[in-house]
Amino acid sequence: MCTSLPAPACADHGTLRVLSISHARSQRARARKHREGRWSTVRSTSTSLTTQAIESAFAARGLRNTRPRRVIAHRLAELAAQGEDFSTDELWQDLLESDTQLGRATVFRAVEVLVELGVLDRVSFADGRHRFRACGGAHHHHLTCTKCHRVVEIDMCLAPESLSAVERSTHFALEGHRLELFGRCADCRTE
Repeated sequence: MCTSLPAPACADHGTLRVLSISHARSQRARARKHREGRWSTVRSTSTSLTTQAIESAFAARGLRNTRPRRVIAHRLAELAAQGEDFSTDELWQDLLESDTQLGRATVFRAVEVLVELGVLDRVSFADGRHRFRACGGAHHHHLTCTKCHRVVEIDMCLAPESLSAVERSTHFALEGHRLELFGRCADCRTE
């Protein structure tokens, strides 16, 4: 169930949406991931990224449909269905369990291609690390917890007037932007 929280100040530019999962279950999963050194994620929408869609993205880039790319596409579709985020190294280690011949560079290049094509998002954290996830095609930004690394997708954006002011003051023609927000989630503030 998707709930909307009132957006601060910029209510006309979008709302903050957080997917509500069984609170106890999500708390246990976050605690387990935190103990294991993994990052937790809150999904705002279910992502129906399929193996075929990923393979089509590779083909659109002119890449052949090779066995390693099919293996990568299949695993990424599974991660998207589960709402999981990952690092490229974690993905590679995970894939090595089923295909010991899969090269690290192949996985890293495939992820970079999918980020460039907008199939995957790169989520930056306050400590400089980043992870990847399938978020869907709509323009959005991410809010991450500096303690537990929970990720919340935010569909609010800077006002067009603010972006125009940046263009005027810098003499740039903006082609895009990324807004990264960091803070402590409610659970981490109460600990």
